[in-house]
Amino acid sequence: MKNAQIPLRITVSEASRLFGVHDRTIRRAIRSSEIRYVVVHGRYKLNFDSLMIWSQRKTSIRHKRDSKGIGQWVDQWKIKNTLYSPRPPRS
Repeated sequence: MKNAQIPLRITVSEASRLFGVHDRTIRRAIRSSEIRYVVVHGRYKLNFDSLMIWSQRKTSIRHKRDSKGIGQWVDQWKIKNTLYSPRPPRS
């Protein structure tokens, strides 16, 4: 049990903000069994890994994720100072 991963679960509203889509889009994906979830206290808790897979399958969702969702900040996260880069130096 030591190596078991605990799944990351988020709410519908968090997913809609992270992926740049309307919460109705997320709920449609839940109804069509495209996203794995559990119900906790009457609320959906969505598995983040299934959300990522779902967003990769659909081109329109992928574009929204990259332009309005979490993807819009990816360039800001890139390490520009190679001194602190996790990549090994080139020989």
